[in-house]
Amino acid sequence: MKILLVDDEVQYCELTASNLRSAGYEVEAVTSGGAALELLKTNTYDVVITDLKMSPVDGLAVLNTAKQTNADTEVVIVTGYGTIATAVEAMRQGAFDFVTKPVAIEHLLALLEKIKQLHRTRLENRFLKQELKIINRYAALVGESPAAKKLLNLIQKVAASDATVLITGESGTGKELIARLIHNGSPRALNPFVVVHAAALPETLLESELFGYEKGAFTGAVGKKPGRLEQADGGTLFLDEIGEISPQLQVKLLRFLQDRSYVRLGGNRTYTVNTRIIAATNRNLSQLITEGKFREDLYYRLAVFPIAIPPLREHKEDIPALCTHILNRLGYHRQLSSEVINLLLNWDWPGNVRELENVLERALILSAGDEIKPHHIQFPERVINQQPVSMKTHSLPELEKLLVEEALKKTGGNKSKAAEILGITRRMLYTKIARYKINDIAPE
Repeated sequence: MKILLVDDEVQYCELTASNLRSAGYEVEAVTSGGAALELLKTNTYDVVITDLKMSPVDGLAVLNTAKQTNADTEVVIVTGYGTIATAVEAMRQGAFDFVTKPVAIEHLLALLEKIKQLHRTRLENRFLKQELKIINRYAALVGESPAAKKLLNLIQKVAASDATVLITGESGTGKELIARLIHNGSPRALNPFVVVHAAALPETLLESELFGYEKGAFTGAVGKKPGRLEQADGGTLFLDEIGEISPQLQVKLLRFLQDRSYVRLGGNRTYTVNTRIIAATNRNLSQLITEGKFREDLYYRLAVFPIAIPPLREHKEDIPALCTHILNRLGYHRQLSSEVINLLLNWDWPGNVRELENVLERALILSAGDEIKPHHIQFPERVINQQPVSMKTHSLPELEKLLVEEALKKTGGNKSKAAEILGITRRMLYTKIARYKINDIAPE
């Protein structure tokens, strides 16, 4: 252990330092509180042993500075008989213990052994917490489907690197969660994870948020301010909705990705930071490139390691586990019935996991905390009213057949009403029924 010994009685200070060194400790000894404060500015000590009554800088000042510099530094106060009350107050302020003069070296060594044990316990606790964090690092990614396992594998691989990541996926798939998992699994985990939602900010404000600004850069800029890139130095910047940023901002971001340098808004000084970029979008960047709205060179800089999150409808087998995870988080610790699970499995989840969370939270409210039953599961009307037909996956004849079948279902097989819904004659409807070999829904 490294010890700072502070006492204005020179002979006592030298003798105590010699005894502590003989016991195997590394000791730096000074004879004034002012000298101790100077050392504490540039050095870290495991223990500070300081006399309480010194002038002009006393032991309380040394105690406060030591604790501000390093909260793990333990401070032992040395006091005379007449200042024991003050020493007790010092303990209230964070001192480990106090000893009265004359100090027996055996007593001091026993205190140092206690501090050694305390340091060992702290280190063990931190190690255990770190191990637990590693074990639980990916616990938020729920699912045992091939899609979930593939996603976890990609996260674990890229987390160990420093590569720029581009996360793509529909709204509600959990892009920010994936970004956080990558950060938490990386060597940068103890450093900042900073989030910027590009779509939520106007262009000028987004630029100043990202890169910061100098005094006078714009009206109201009364001082300089570091940007999010600088705030995330040593850590990760998650740039959500990257497809929404302007061409001008794309150029600045491209430059940063090339050499990690940037210029604040309204300034000319070049700054350099060690910030990892993870970007995300729910838009088709390839299409935006074709339309001239997104730079191709920026795309390739961002997509060093692309991760595509599958929509929930492509891994529905994970829905039961996701339900348990979400409901546990909401304080509901029961299993859902098979009827409820089947109802959830039969939905297409256009809003993905976010929609599942909303549906379950609503069901929990409707059930008043009791058993969730099928009638408590209510899907958003805006989704129910949408036609579940994809123009991209059906030919024109297939779409026409689907529309005819839908009209017949709505009218219970009444061909006159179905023809009216479709805006065609009854005779034309019969022709289409024959062409597409559509069976009668019910007799007229």
